[in-house]
Amino acid sequence: MSPTERILRGPLAFEVARFGLPLALGMGLQTTFNLVDAYLIARLPVREVGPAMGALGIADLIAAVGTISSYGITTGAGAMLARRAGAGDEAGVRKVAWQSTLVVAALGVAFAVLGLLFAGPVVRGLVGAKGDVALYAERYLQISVGGSFTIFFLLHLSTLQRALGSAKTPVALLVFGNVLNVLLAVLLIFGPGPAPAGLGWAAELARALGVPRLGMLGAAWATVIARALVLVPNVIIVIRRFGLGVPATQERGPDAAVLRELFRLALPLSAQFLVRIGSMLLASSLVARYFTTETDQTASVAMGLVFRLDTLALFVAIGWGNAAQTFVGQCLGANLHPRAVRSGWLSAGYDLVTAAVIALLALRYGSELLSLFDPEPGPLTIASQYLSVVAPAYLGLGTAIVLGAAISGAGATRLALSVDLFVLLAVQTPLSIVVCARGGSLRALFACVAASHVLGAVIYAAVFARRRWLGAPMSAPSSSPLG
Repeated sequence: MSPTERILRGPLAFEVARFGLPLALGMGLQTTFNLVDAYLIARLPVREVGPAMGALGIADLIAAVGTISSYGITTGAGAMLARRAGAGDEAGVRKVAWQSTLVVAALGVAFAVLGLLFAGPVVRGLVGAKGDVALYAERYLQISVGGSFTIFFLLHLSTLQRALGSAKTPVALLVFGNVLNVLLAVLLIFGPGPAPAGLGWAAELARALGVPRLGMLGAAWATVIARALVLVPNVIIVIRRFGLGVPATQERGPDAAVLRELFRLALPLSAQFLVRIGSMLLASSLVARYFTTETDQTASVAMGLVFRLDTLALFVAIGWGNAAQTFVGQCLGANLHPRAVRSGWLSAGYDLVTAAVIALLALRYGSELLSLFDPEPGPLTIASQYLSVVAPAYLGLGTAIVLGAAISGAGATRLALSVDLFVLLAVQTPLSIVVCARGGSLRALFACVAASHVLGAVIYAAVFARRRWLGAPMSAPSSSPLG
């Protein structure tokens, strides 16, 4: 059977697991390799580590804006492609793939210009960074945002393949890219030396190749180069396997109807991703405001540590959510509504299992893992307290993300955005502010975060169960469904 036939006709529980597990593992590995980058930077000489780690936190947050903007377009295109693939609309699939690629290309150019010309004003003027932290962050952003088109296209081409029923190949390439990224990072960060114990091979290779020691900037260059190299096989596969090459001359320009539908789906998705980040920033900002001083930033350091594990749970859930979006979109395109609903529940159920594993590992080994980045007992004590309260709520976080993705796969992106906004603005924000303003403890604030995750899952489950999202508008296919 073809990938689409397996999604529409195969044993559903098995097919969802077969399709979703590589996506979840791939997204999880994406996070773990980012942890390796941070680990390598933390192995630099002491005089470099402080400014470098501070700059990395600023740069990652700013760079996420571009990735979120692009990924909203990509995810919206994935929903449209899945629906058209399920309906057997090959012409529609090609048109959506090309039009969405044009938008991603335009975003790549725009953010490259912004990164090269405005990294300094953003870091110093908007963020307010100073000294070596500002210098490192500015230079890092010029590289990472200037080359952000590589991650834009890598995620986009991977999503095109996933939406058309191929999960293992794009994930394998994504993992390969991250392995390549780690190897290049070791080489470019440390160059000809000095290097940590066990990485002497990098110094010898760097000397042989004439590679300079770039410090934390080497991590940025390694990421851009690795992603660019992995784009090559992705492009070849998308063209040869799926026939999504450059269209005829008369079809290369913008298509207003397709772009309207794409932006209708994508803009709420981008906003939804920003809300997810906003939830994390809210907790971090309240900790900084109420639980730190000019001379004691221990609590903020702890939040920077635990967000690494939060991100792991988040990305694994996004992987299962991508599977839910594909199955829901293709099944609805083929008018298989009950199968679409079951696929959403199954994807959420599988994520519950993986989220439980992550939560248990965080509770048992979280402190040991985080000590690799900061061995100081103060931040580790607060981080352990956070994990004891919030890690069990990873199950709720994952359920909300997966069911939200399933709803978005039906085209009801505004509904999913509304749920997330309600949880953030009507629940987490006022509850957290009241707790802090009344002198509540850090544990009480962490409980607000956990309660928001659980409440979000309950609301999404109720909304999903009512099935009103099944009637979300989506443009009609240009050919008949598969038999």
